[in-house]
Amino acid sequence: MTEAVRADTPAAVDDEALRKAEEYIEQEEGASNRLGGWLGAFVATVAVAMSLFHLYAAYAIVPTQVLRPVHVAFVLFLSFLVFPVSRRFRHRVMPWDWALGMLAIAIVVYLIMGGDDFTDRNTSPDPWDIFFGAALILLVMEAMRRTIGWILPVICICFLLYAFLGPYLPHPWTHRGYSIARLVGFMYMTLEGIFGVAVDVSSSLIILFTIFGAFLQLSGAGRFYIDFSFSAMGGKPAGAGRTVVLASFLLGGPSGSGVATTVTLGTVAWPMLAKVGYARNAAGGLLAAGGLGAIISPPVMGAAAFIIAEFLKISYLDVLMMAVIPTILFYLALFLMVEIDVRKYGMSSTVFAKVDSVWNLTRRYWFHFLSLVSIVVFMMLGFSPVLSVFWAIVVSFLTSFLRADTAMISYDLFRGRGSVAQHLLRSPLIEALRSGAVGMLGVGATCAGAGIIVGVVTLTGLGLKFSGIVIDYAAGSLLLTAVYTALVVWVIGLAVPVTASYIICAVIAAPALIKLGVPDFAAHMFVFYYAVLSEVSPPTALSPFAASAITGGDPYKTTMQCWKYTIPAFLVPFIFVLAPSGQGLLLMGSAKALAGANIWDIAEVTLTAAAGIFALAVGFQGWLMVRASMLQRALLIVAGVTLVYPGPLSNGIGYALILVALALQWRGQRRARRAALHARQDPNGTAPG
Repeated sequence: MTEAVRADTPAAVDDEALRKAEEYIEQEEGASNRLGGWLGAFVATVAVAMSLFHLYAAYAIVPTQVLRPVHVAFVLFLSFLVFPVSRRFRHRVMPWDWALGMLAIAIVVYLIMGGDDFTDRNTSPDPWDIFFGAALILLVMEAMRRTIGWILPVICICFLLYAFLGPYLPHPWTHRGYSIARLVGFMYMTLEGIFGVAVDVSSSLIILFTIFGAFLQLSGAGRFYIDFSFSAMGGKPAGAGRTVVLASFLLGGPSGSGVATTVTLGTVAWPMLAKVGYARNAAGGLLAAGGLGAIISPPVMGAAAFIIAEFLKISYLDVLMMAVIPTILFYLALFLMVEIDVRKYGMSSTVFAKVDSVWNLTRRYWFHFLSLVSIVVFMMLGFSPVLSVFWAIVVSFLTSFLRADTAMISYDLFRGRGSVAQHLLRSPLIEALRSGAVGMLGVGATCAGAGIIVGVVTLTGLGLKFSGIVIDYAAGSLLLTAVYTALVVWVIGLAVPVTASYIICAVIAAPALIKLGVPDFAAHMFVFYYAVLSEVSPPTALSPFAASAITGGDPYKTTMQCWKYTIPAFLVPFIFVLAPSGQGLLLMGSAKALAGANIWDIAEVTLTAAAGIFALAVGFQGWLMVRASMLQRALLIVAGVTLVYPGPLSNGIGYALILVALALQWRGQRRARRAALHARQDPNGTAPG
């Protein structure tokens, strides 16, 4: 039986499926404690204080030497209270958790109290410096282990061993080697190691966007985006799939997580997908693909996008600009796949009960769109990314009061009903501040751990060594170097989250592309897009696994279905590294470069990429007007791959192969129509009257 033949239609997603889906979220975000009583109130208070501190830091001036360490102290302290040392100690805080949390605070207090003298002696630290620095490295790795698992701490240990054992390694990996004192001084006492670029972005941008996402969710924006998508896309054969695609794009802002978007959307959309004819594995693959799009969709992309801006020393608005066309192409691929699904599997045109009309929903809740676009508006007005998201949070808070059912503080407070403290403590406002802080603990710990890796790469020059090795293996070929780089990013992404995968590969793999003439912005975006593949690549394919838990499908078959939906779009990054013309897909990397670019060249490369995606989508699906033969599928897949390589000859071959495949499809459709007409004739060969 084919993959998407009709499945039984579930009335709703059962509790067991939701429990399994939550387990996959825990794999990505850590298995957190559920604390009640005074302990729960204490943790919530610390989390709210963390959010308020960072909101203050966004508007006021907090020195970098204070902001980054205090941010790390908050992250570590809360991580040890919120995430248990192992599952057997869940839902309680043990004495060692308190000890580790207080040690994290002591380490940062010692750093801040040391002042400039502390920083100046980083090349020759004293014994207490070494003690606190070594303790910080261990605490960061333990926080990572608790929040995201063992893999990244083990990778950090490998990098540290590389720093220690440099003289004993074979060529070309050898280096002078570094003592514990030198390594600790660099990691702890400067802004190049743990408190480097990744923590800078985490403390100034990522946490603000996490708080912003929590404000949108708690004000009802997430629910509105799903309802809007159902109302806009429902009622047609492709309506179910289109709803998933549109809702995943809109939900990408509030959630910031591929797994969370998949689960949030899946609990609502799976019954609808089953009703029109999606099987469990196909539906799960589509849901996971939609969740993946949340990480790469402007205006609020994944955490790695902020780090791109910091690495390249460009504005976040430029990163958003670079993501616009690739995001459109990604969702174009999903829409094409959905449209083909309808014809391929003969899906029914089931009419779904809409929550309300699009007009009524928009008329009542239009301000949720205002919250989402306000970030870009503020950036275009000249505000910094930090101030832009700060004011976007303010806009989200204020506009929530336009309706009583979305207000983040109950109207009863303003009517004098009940005490101020009672209303505030139970308000969505406090919950948004709490969940905004708790929701970024895993990312914060990852960024601190990534600082260890970046610090080792900076000290030892590993990035240049690695890029030289890759180029040697590729014999100087840009195409092979891009392929090897993609494979390196993908392999690392199998084990670590998107943010960590991007940071590691940005310092060890991107230089290989840059050495061969690829602009730095194109190289980093290439690495970013392949790092995102970690969300759908086993054994850490958490988005498809979570989707399969909801649909009841097979996790690995669901993962393969997700690959089918997303692989056409993930050949697009090769376009903007293989030829200068392909950089048009990134709008030339900045607004300044775009101003001097030829708009027709950008349009041409975009249309070529869209044609390549179309060819790959039809080739992988095996259907367009009628079922595609193996020859037609081969022609289309070769055409799609050829169109990925910019150039007149390759483009001409790609378009010619598409035309040949379309001609064969048209001939097959005519034959199918004649066969259908012949089948309706009576035994004597006369047409029915």
